[in-house]
Amino acid sequence: MKILVVSHTYIVDINRQKFKILANLEPDIEVTIVVPRCWKPGGVQNKIIETEFYQQDSFKIVPISNFSQNNQGLLTFGIDIIRLLQEFKPQIIQVEQGSKSLAYTQLILLNKLLKLKARNILFTWWNLSYELKWPISVLENCNLHNTDGIIAGNLDGAKILQQRGYTGAMEVMPQLGVDETLFLPAGKDADLSRKLGIQPTDFVVGFVGRFVEEKGLLTLAESLAGLKKLPWKWLLVGQGKLRSHLEQKCKEWGISDRTIWVESVSHEEIPPYINLMNCLVLPSQTSYKFKTLTAVGWKEQFGHVLIEAMACKIPVIGSDCGEIPHVIGDAGLVFPEGNAGVLRDCLQKLMEGPEFAADLGDRGYQRAISNYTNQALAEQLLDFYKKLL
Repeated sequence: MKILVVSHTYIVDINRQKFKILANLEPDIEVTIVVPRCWKPGGVQNKIIETEFYQQDSFKIVPISNFSQNNQGLLTFGIDIIRLLQEFKPQIIQVEQGSKSLAYTQLILLNKLLKLKARNILFTWWNLSYELKWPISVLENCNLHNTDGIIAGNLDGAKILQQRGYTGAMEVMPQLGVDETLFLPAGKDADLSRKLGIQPTDFVVGFVGRFVEEKGLLTLAESLAGLKKLPWKWLLVGQGKLRSHLEQKCKEWGISDRTIWVESVSHEEIPPYINLMNCLVLPSQTSYKFKTLTAVGWKEQFGHVLIEAMACKIPVIGSDCGEIPHVIGDAGLVFPEGNAGVLRDCLQKLMEGPEFAADLGDRGYQRAISNYTNQALAEQLLDFYKKLL
């Protein structure tokens, strides 16, 4: 089976693990991933990345010249992609830029013009309803009409495309899995605890991610402010523009001395911090301040940090924003987004019930290992491809 995947996501090696595993599931599988030759991710890593060719047995990364360096929807590729398609002759073409992307349209057209007869598959994260105007509406209709299969990163994303008229094959699974060799139960690092001022009796409430309003950090701070009688510390790992305002609120609510800020930590360095936690909280909240060319709003599309914590046997609490309840299932606690009172009750249950917390940790671990490792996702993906061929 020859599989061609197109996405800017795989300019980073750590994101390629699922497809490396897929390439080795069966002897006849070949995976070639097309990435933009130059890409500017934005955010923390706000510089242009120049990608390089990489090969490991039947797995390849092939940089192709591109015409947009920082817009997913406008990304398209140069003429060198034609030669690659002619030589590789894929049976599966999977473009991970959403239903409205020009890159997907480009690959659909090349598939037809070169008479490859490959199955066209798109991946999407988008999980809020939207209305499109001409010509974007025509572009999406064309893309969906020529789609053989869709992989949605969440249940809402799948429902939205079905509401927009797609009736074909559909699979719901995240784009990236958890590396269980990196995120695993390891106990608390005593040296790191001392460095951060965490005492053995402290119940560590953790957050990992962007310090922005839509991540619900003000709700979490308000919840913790109502639990001052219990011995806890709040460990925040990440960075973002909300920090100064959040520090001000923590001071106002009298919890500054219990708050620990850790910035500039690479993904590979995150596991020891997660293993310091007694629970991890993802209190995301739906926001309609975020805008793109074709849609308005944001809600949690998956919550990858949840499965990383679950793989470490750390109990998780999440809001009911977006995909979070479906990721957690019955292996953690879920509260209504923005509801500080219910979140406070969830935290108190874990702080005062160590056996209950340990049980949630065990259940979360089993759920992560069964459903969300790169191995599990690679096997799920291969089954989906086989249904289409």
